[in-house]
Amino acid sequence: MNRTIPQIGAAIVTITVFLFAVCMIVDFPFGSYFVCMLLPLGYIMMAAGFQHESAEGRRVPANIGVVFASIYAVLILLVYFAQNTSVRLEPLTEQASRILDFQRGGLLFNYDLLGYGMMALSTFFLGLSIQPACKADQWLKALMIIHGIFFISCFVMPMTGVFSNMANGENGYGGTLALLGWCAYFLPVGVLAYRHFQKAQ
Repeated sequence: MNRTIPQIGAAIVTITVFLFAVCMIVDFPFGSYFVCMLLPLGYIMMAAGFQHESAEGRRVPANIGVVFASIYAVLILLVYFAQNTSVRLEPLTEQASRILDFQRGGLLFNYDLLGYGMMALSTFFLGLSIQPACKADQWLKALMIIHGIFFISCFVMPMTGVFSNMANGENGYGGTLALLGWCAYFLPVGVLAYRHFQKAQ
């Protein structure tokens, strides 16, 4: 079970990242929000697997990685559950829409970025805890540590007001392309993690 559950988690991560990209390409917001609620569940399962197998001398970064994974999950579940319930099903005032509607930026959009910043910190610390046993593990470790750089942009950019034009619906394709780029980066993490836990069975 200590290997099977993280392997299932890695599979969930891989599938949900792929489906998220597909939903963005076909412009299906409900689908992209729904799979984003499944992604943190799989990620926590995967993170717990890395924490479990970490050596005694690398237990601290592994534990920190799991804590940040939990913070990420809470923020993301709140954001996307709100999108698929209150935002989608209830009539909102203009002010409420600016705050709650993900596509218009605002508070929940900023919480979303903060959540993915926490995920970036989680991958960074979990990456530090991995002791590679093969070339694939070396790539996994490197991708997870480098992914930690995303924390800086996710944490700082909302404070600059760079997304303020979203309030008026001026989203363009820049945001979609950036998210697709992230999917292309993170998809191999899920695949390599799946193989990692599969070989460890």
